[in-house]
Amino acid sequence: MINLRHVIRQLGALMGVLSISILAIAAWSALLQPDDSSGLTATTWSLLITVAIGMAAAAGFWWTGGSAKDFLGRREALLLVALSWLVGAALAATPFRLWAMLGPTVPMDHPFHNFAACYFEAMSGLTTTGATVLGDVDHLPRGLLLWRAMTHWLGGLGIVVLFVAVLPTLGVGGKKLFQVEAPGPATQGVRPRIRETARLLWVIYVALTLAQIAALLACGMSLFDSVCHTLATLATGGFSTHNASIGGYHSPAIDTVTILFMLLAGVNFGIYYQIIRRRWRSVWSDPELHLYLAIVLIAGTIVTISIWGRPLQTTDPAVSFADTSLLQSIRYGFFQVISIQTTTGFCTADFTKWGPVAKAVLMILMFVGASAGSTGGGIKVIRCLIVFKVMIAEVERIFRPNVVRTIRVGKMTIDDDLRLGTLVYVLGILILFAAGTIALIVIEPAGQLTFKTAATAAAATLNNIGPGLGQVGAIENYGWFTAPSMIVMSILMALGRLEVYAIFVLFVPSFWRRQ
Repeated sequence: MINLRHVIRQLGALMGVLSISILAIAAWSALLQPDDSSGLTATTWSLLITVAIGMAAAAGFWWTGGSAKDFLGRREALLLVALSWLVGAALAATPFRLWAMLGPTVPMDHPFHNFAACYFEAMSGLTTTGATVLGDVDHLPRGLLLWRAMTHWLGGLGIVVLFVAVLPTLGVGGKKLFQVEAPGPATQGVRPRIRETARLLWVIYVALTLAQIAALLACGMSLFDSVCHTLATLATGGFSTHNASIGGYHSPAIDTVTILFMLLAGVNFGIYYQIIRRRWRSVWSDPELHLYLAIVLIAGTIVTISIWGRPLQTTDPAVSFADTSLLQSIRYGFFQVISIQTTTGFCTADFTKWGPVAKAVLMILMFVGASAGSTGGGIKVIRCLIVFKVMIAEVERIFRPNVVRTIRVGKMTIDDDLRLGTLVYVLGILILFAAGTIALIVIEPAGQLTFKTAATAAAATLNNIGPGLGQVGAIENYGWFTAPSMIVMSILMALGRLEVYAIFVLFVPSFWRRQ
């Protein structure tokens, strides 16, 4: 049987980690953001009450759970990962709901009066999707804006990877937990010990975060906005502090910095370890890196050409171009391609008004996604490469049935298990996409939802991207969906972030039976 008590105990520890993160935001809100002279603001109180709830839950889970010496097996790791995201999102959503309750000036039609919308926002943050229910981000309190950005940053490499990196109680179970949560078809540690691997990944992550903050400050962005946008960029999230997203700054320099760090965030973090170790041959020979950069270059060029010389509407309704120059086309085209390719979801232009070629390219990129081992979502470039090679091999076998050819990606041999696992995963994503689209159409009132909106909303949440087309486009939001639809899309986000299996196995009866 599954050791549920040990899972509960470790879940309590994770709740404690999240609560400490919220406490840090609450301290910042209390010390640096006083809104009135009457004491703590509704924002600070909402964060502090959430900390109390989280700590109480953590203590309850910890003390009612099993022994710290209990073994964390494969099934326990799967259950813990799934519960970590589902329960963690509920805790992360609590400040939003409490703020709506406590804030004296919060209108009753604000999305955060609906807990389903709060849960959607929190799950979108932790899964680095970046889809929002908010139509007016500019007037959200800074404490909540920073917490939204922090959910991205924590979810970027994974709250479970942070868990493995900082908590010593998992023992050998930490490896199983890391392998279940870490993205990609076959994650391998860049060091022999799994906790050292997790810690090293976070060191790289923090270093890139500090570098981007400094770069955005140098471009003239404020410290607060630099921190929030950096936390969202390195996590390939997309939450902004402004309604117009990055496009609201109208700065080629800020766009360029954001493009660079989105591109870096979409690279397998193992590449950075190889760079640190000066293993340049391993870096330059990596086939996934080659394909990742090639896709960006080709897709960016196609989109640039398709919008060149045509009218362009930025995410700021007051700024548009009647005749887009080549440099403007490159700037806006490559920004949007890299943003969608890496599943970041930042926007500088209303790409829903672009031509069919540009929109088709962006739709394809929604499914391709970033590299395995990166903070990005989607199917992953390496899986697309494996599927392509398998298809070529199967086509060759039709006219040369006696030839047995070994399929390789770089130095890695694609064995039957990896081949089957990759094909099943891609098929699973397509089935979930279709099921999600149908579910949204069925749930929403007749005539309220177009097929284009339903399909791209399902794709954007499942692949952790954020913006779609139609009613969920670059300058739109998800706040108008009904609560059941928000729950469906929240589940799609979790499925996409955990790469389907970690949640699907919970519905298999044999998973719960005694071995």
